[in-house]
Amino acid sequence: MHLGPHPIAPRVILAPMAGVTDKPFRLLCKRMGAGLAVSEMTTADPRFWDTAKSRHRMDHEGEPAPVSVQIAGTEPEQLAAAARHNVAHGAQIVDINMGCPAKKVCNAWAGSALMRDEDLVRRIVTAVVAAVDVPVTLKIRTGWDAAHRNAPAIARIAEDAGIAALTVHGRTRDQHYTGSAEYDTIAAIKAALSIPVIANGDVDSPEKAAHVLRHTGADAVMVGRAAQGRPWIFREIAHHLATGERLPPPSAAAVGAILIGHLEALHAFYGERMGVRIARKHLGWYAKDRPENAGFRAVVNRAESADEQIALTRDYFERLAAIEPMAA
Repeated sequence: MHLGPHPIAPRVILAPMAGVTDKPFRLLCKRMGAGLAVSEMTTADPRFWDTAKSRHRMDHEGEPAPVSVQIAGTEPEQLAAAARHNVAHGAQIVDINMGCPAKKVCNAWAGSALMRDEDLVRRIVTAVVAAVDVPVTLKIRTGWDAAHRNAPAIARIAEDAGIAALTVHGRTRDQHYTGSAEYDTIAAIKAALSIPVIANGDVDSPEKAAHVLRHTGADAVMVGRAAQGRPWIFREIAHHLATGERLPPPSAAAVGAILIGHLEALHAFYGERMGVRIARKHLGWYAKDRPENAGFRAVVNRAESADEQIALTRDYFERLAAIEPMAA
């Protein structure tokens, strides 16, 4: 699979997730085997480009190619300007967000709300594709609700406008992340298009990734929530797709080492105060389903310094390694 000049290998991609897929997490997932890691969405509104949050989201220094940046907004020309701005700041692929189900995003007629206006979709994708000389991708859902599953129509609009690849989350907007992703719509879209199609939704294991690729005929799979606290899922999926076999789970010691590196990267990227706070959610995800998870979170979440947070985390995983050296 290629996006313009960029080969995407292996065929497993980190999904854009607000508040999650920041630069430290993208770099980690790429090291863990992701063929592409898409940034958390950046606003198309230029009034907010100089905020600390936007500066962090637009920081791609040292990030290995290809750099994919997701933009979100409503106005075609504003989105086109945002695409140009992000390309000037390092984006090599621009992704348009028409899949976010969050109420505050949809209330502003952005994210998946855009799927309700196919003419606006056409004007947006046409404007963004014309604005930049890098591949432009689009992420959508199957529709707004069960009565309005218009993803196939949006897909045709996207291909006609020159979109380089389409990601489809196999749920409608009103489902948010409930129920099960349905893959038949993705399969129908893939059969109708000549551009690459990426399947998203409930890809949470190597076997599920292989099943979704077979069922949909998609060119790649996208992993979102399953990567939270488990970034090694990318190498597990890549290995399974290449060999049909499953890698053994990482030991508790290995997980601890990955997490300590992640914490250090967060502290360095955001500064100690903000880095410690942002790290807390990642600590909860890494410790999920492990012994004494609740007790660990209760203690480590009280840490106020980077050194204390790292020391508590190191101690917890060293004790886990002593009692269950092959923890999943």
